[in-house]
Amino acid sequence: MTDESSLRERLIDVGVDLVLTEGSASVGLREIARRAGVSHGAPRRYFPTHHALLSAISRRGFEDLAAMFEAAVAGTTTPRGQLEALARAYVGYALERRGMFELMWRHDLLDSAAQASDQPRLRESTLPLFGHITGLVARCRSERDAAQRTGGPNEAAPPPAVTAAALWSNLHGIAQLWAWGSLQLALGAPPLDGDPGDNQRDRLIATVLDAHLGPATS
Repeated sequence: MTDESSLRERLIDVGVDLVLTEGSASVGLREIARRAGVSHGAPRRYFPTHHALLSAISRRGFEDLAAMFEAAVAGTTTPRGQLEALARAYVGYALERRGMFELMWRHDLLDSAAQASDQPRLRESTLPLFGHITGLVARCRSERDAAQRTGGPNEAAPPPAVTAAALWSNLHGIAQLWAWGSLQLALGAPPLDGDPGDNQRDRLIATVLDAHLGPATS
């Protein structure tokens, strides 16, 4: 890694730390420069705008989420088991890294053009995630059809991508509503400063999977 690329990564590291500890509103080029121990103008060489900086930090978030997914499914071979592991990891990531999670899904960042010639559009960082979920949904259906001896796919069922989108939307909703405390209030779960409510969240996730994929089979 060259000195230039090393400095760029160090600036992103500082930005990630700021987002995780103080939220995305605290992230600015001058503050990152100060914490990195470089001149105020140094970050401009890599991030000409505040928007470009936030996009780079968000991209790191997607990389970290992908690594968390890989670890979550290690040793899990069934598509249903992998989907459940991914779902728990997704909600867990959202609650453990709220500032980063909120930044990653900001529409103005996802909808922006590439910030540099060597960087893809940020929205493209979500495509592998969605494609993987869609593939697992398709495998779940195939295994269920085979187990029920239906003789072929259920033509009345929506395409796997539609089911994957609905599943993803439900998981995102669980993450957001739990972070806000709304689900705890509705369900009578412990408050945010008490029991983390892992059992309640796991039951919600299992219910979402059952709703979109059918009950799990033994």
